[in-house]
Amino acid sequence: MVVRPERRTRTDLVVVALIAVAVVVTGTVLWFNSDARATVSEVAPQPLPELPEAQSVPGGFTEAWRAPSPVTPVPVVAGPAAVTGDGNEVLGHDPQTGRVAWRYARDIPLCTIGSEWDRAVAVFRKSSNCSEVTSLRGPTGLRGPQRNSDAEFDTQLLSDGTYLTATGQRTFESWRSDLVRTQQFGIPPAVKNPDNDMKRPDCTFTSTAVGDDRVGVVEKCPQELGRITVIKAKPEDDEKPEEVFSVGLGSTSASVIAVTSKHVAVVERDRSAVVVFDDTGREVSRYPVRLGTPDFRANVQVEATKTGNRIYWHTGADTLALDPAALTPQWSVPDTLGPGTGFAGKLLVPVREGLAVIDPGTGNRERVIPVDRGGYAGPVQLNAVGSVLLEQRGNILVALR
Repeated sequence: MVVRPERRTRTDLVVVALIAVAVVVTGTVLWFNSDARATVSEVAPQPLPELPEAQSVPGGFTEAWRAPSPVTPVPVVAGPAAVTGDGNEVLGHDPQTGRVAWRYARDIPLCTIGSEWDRAVAVFRKSSNCSEVTSLRGPTGLRGPQRNSDAEFDTQLLSDGTYLTATGQRTFESWRSDLVRTQQFGIPPAVKNPDNDMKRPDCTFTSTAVGDDRVGVVEKCPQELGRITVIKAKPEDDEKPEEVFSVGLGSTSASVIAVTSKHVAVVERDRSAVVVFDDTGREVSRYPVRLGTPDFRANVQVEATKTGNRIYWHTGADTLALDPAALTPQWSVPDTLGPGTGFAGKLLVPVREGLAVIDPGTGNRERVIPVDRGGYAGPVQLNAVGSVLLEQRGNILVALR
């Protein structure tokens, strides 16, 4: 028997047309209100080239360009790009000329920008927290992995060379290169797992530092005079923190300044001393330091350390080189504005007159390169890309050549 084909009535055609219109309207409404519509991504037509490392420290530096960047507490370098952030947009600059090579913007404000894995990592603000995280490839500005987070307002991103950690007073978390969360410590805004193994749920975090796949925090707890806690940046379960150790400090104004696999250093400002603990929480050394007012720009205290073969810490008054194994002082440069950065085999340290050229092995000051900062006398954070030196002066990034 031959089956007769279905006959479409006028009513059928009208229904189909109405469904099609509804689909188009719904799609348009969803697009109109989507994050994609509210995002601008202008990638570089050609990747920025890698710059060769500086071979020597020049006799002088002059300003090549500057740009507003209030959301970067330190100069951000992503591969060959110098990255700035202002308002709701992230800009990748040619470090030599300041030319904007790529741009990424949302219709929501930026919280902060960090860098790791040759990418800039931008954190945008929603109504309740800094939850929108996007990574951008340094040479081109192409989008990489993205995530939603529980990061708090005024968060800062700290890199240990493998993981990024977003600071917070009630909770902080770490991410790996694909932006998958590896750990979360504290009480997040929306607690998914009430039994999250928090030993001290009433404590808040006042200082954070990272290093060697570990995170050190100073906790402020009821009826306790400060506590230093070190956890793994990547525990077996991202919802079950793994403490390396946690001990009381007996200081109400402490900050963690450096973390390694074997030691952690904490400054006790009420005693003008640095205390070093081993990985069991035992105090192994203590030494005096001259302190000044720290540069406080995050939701917790983040001490300006520079890791590499050595660790450079700015006390607020002096730049101190710490032994990378024992975290004890090797030498100091007095009256500085920041920790400094490596450049052509030397350490350049910001001072009021300009840039002090320091032998990193001995701490000897070889000379001072004059830099006119136009009356700016606040903290200066340094970074370098190729032969270009970057200075973060408050809300402004300045490139020197």
